[in-house]
Amino acid sequence: MPVPPHPVLGAAPEGATDADSAARAVRDMFTSIAPRYDLLNHVLSFNVDRLWWRRTARTFAHILNQPGARILDLCCGTGDMAFALRKQAGRNAPQILGADFSHAMLQRALAKSARQAEKEPRWIEADALTLPFPSEHFSLVTSAFGFRNLADYEAGLREIVRVLRPGGECGILDFGEPTGFFAILYRFYFKQILPRVGTLISGVRGPYAYLPNSVERFPEPEEMLARMKHAGFNQASWTPYTLGIAGLYRGKK
Repeated sequence: MPVPPHPVLGAAPEGATDADSAARAVRDMFTSIAPRYDLLNHVLSFNVDRLWWRRTARTFAHILNQPGARILDLCCGTGDMAFALRKQAGRNAPQILGADFSHAMLQRALAKSARQAEKEPRWIEADALTLPFPSEHFSLVTSAFGFRNLADYEAGLREIVRVLRPGGECGILDFGEPTGFFAILYRFYFKQILPRVGTLISGVRGPYAYLPNSVERFPEPEEMLARMKHAGFNQASWTPYTLGIAGLYRGKK
């Protein structure tokens, strides 16, 4: 399954001219909406996002149950995926680490941890394309609705492969493009209603116009799976969630 000859490099917010400016624009966007980020996620998804995190966490229960497992939640935002992994682990005690390059998002993740009085997850400010971890360190790497915002998708996949142990797995949960009649209603909501509601609640105009554009730009499942295999995953699959609105890309090193 070859990678297309001229694939999309990565996220391209309005005004970005290269990978560095794209990364800065993404960081600035998430910093600007951090105070209302959780509220907007739940409102705009009608709370279905909680089900997606839980389903993803259940998918990797076999890793969470492994003695000595190390888990990295990449582009963790305010930590919801990491918290879902911690809840799924139950009495098991894997090391769970959330990483994000937005300081404002991590502050909110840390505040949630303090309220729950949990030792895990822990949090670190880091760029997904240059992770400060040794090779073959983690049993599982997840990313929920963050990978799509990387300035270089293939570099992000290579970095995930680098930090995974042999036999380790990754799960990339992100938005998709549903098909059929439902797709017409979904696109109308996603492109016309969601940006307006997001802007109204957040008070910031740019990010919620960027969201549908970033989903449109993101590789189709077949291309994404090809990129995963090209990066070093010998197994790669995609499972649609909720009629294809979202889906889980799963890879094994």
